[in-house]
Amino acid sequence: MTAPIHVGLQQARNLHLSAQGMLARPRRRARRADVLGAIARMRVLQIDTIHVVARSPYLVLFSRLGSYATRWLDDLLAEGAIFECWAHEACFAPSVDYALHRHHMQGRDGHWSMKHARRMHREQAEAMESLLALVRERGPVRAADFERSDGAGSGGWWGWKSEKRWLEALFALGELMIARRENFQRVYDLRERVLEAARANGHPAREEAVADERLQREFALGAVKALGVAQARWINDYFRSGRKLKDADLDGFVDSGDLLRIEVAGWGAPAYVHRDHREALAQAAAGRLRATHTSLLSPFDPVVWDRERAATLFGFDYRIECYTPAPKRRWGYYVLPILHRGRLVGRLDAKAHRADGLFEVKALYLEEGVAADEALASALAAAIRQCADWHATPEVTIGRSEPKGFRRILQAALSTG
Repeated sequence: MTAPIHVGLQQARNLHLSAQGMLARPRRRARRADVLGAIARMRVLQIDTIHVVARSPYLVLFSRLGSYATRWLDDLLAEGAIFECWAHEACFAPSVDYALHRHHMQGRDGHWSMKHARRMHREQAEAMESLLALVRERGPVRAADFERSDGAGSGGWWGWKSEKRWLEALFALGELMIARRENFQRVYDLRERVLEAARANGHPAREEAVADERLQREFALGAVKALGVAQARWINDYFRSGRKLKDADLDGFVDSGDLLRIEVAGWGAPAYVHRDHREALAQAAAGRLRATHTSLLSPFDPVVWDRERAATLFGFDYRIECYTPAPKRRWGYYVLPILHRGRLVGRLDAKAHRADGLFEVKALYLEEGVAADEALASALAAAIRQCADWHATPEVTIGRSEPKGFRRILQAALSTG
């Protein structure tokens, strides 16, 4: 038996960022194909509608690609190169993975969306079938195409009107898919029409049945590859593909060479690396993976969406507070983690005032022990400036900071950048 490979904690972080496409800043301006490439690399891109800054899927891509045209993501959905599904949460995924996600969702009885959808269909089957017939006859629809007829505050999912709940249920059940988005509103159409349009555009999404064994294999190996380095217990959270795994569950993948079992300094559990990252792992083991990228992250970025994983990898305790009552918030409504040279060094509460061309940093907090020096200020100022320009909000204001003296240094860096 060969001795396990040992990797330092910072090199493990760098291996993770390398797999996620955030080890170094982009070497050139982003192209349309890079958007699909980034999604394929992550395998899932979580969707959220909050837009105090750019909506999360756009911001996740910005953190990896730099400035790019947000319409490219919309175009990829409309042409069928990607599709929407329930995975970790509501996500975009590459259409080549359609069969995996469709099969997985059909068996996800415990997921809240499927529980609601099946209950809805039991209780309101006739109305849902009528709505499905309407889509079949008239073509794609939005929830906005229907007037509320059930009165405000009717209950259900977030107080949605009945048609919205029926559309979402039919989407969860796989009868409808998202053909495109208009001003980020879903446009629903029959599954077969959406898939046929994707095939016509050169993006075939197969519908074949997937054996459970293959599904678990694809999701487990896919999660480890997307994460770069992972403990067994983190793996199934990535696609929400089942119970937490144990090391014994991965013995077969290690024996086949699909996964490499390694040791990370300070971890009390083994870690796993996908065979396709063997070269990057060799660099990490030799201490040669260098992280040079500084960027602002979405609260729903894969790097931070698993609180336990972010704490173990980065020593960063992160929890989004937009769903927390204002008096109980510690950091702010929509706080963006700050990635700097392989570390999560702080967080900032930001808001893009698009009508005024203003990017407001309400508050900025550095982690304990982070040097609040000019080098960090210069890199962070460049990241903030790039993000503000991409939002078309070129004027930047900085509110309070912790430590207090860092605000002055950062403002100076912004003024000279």
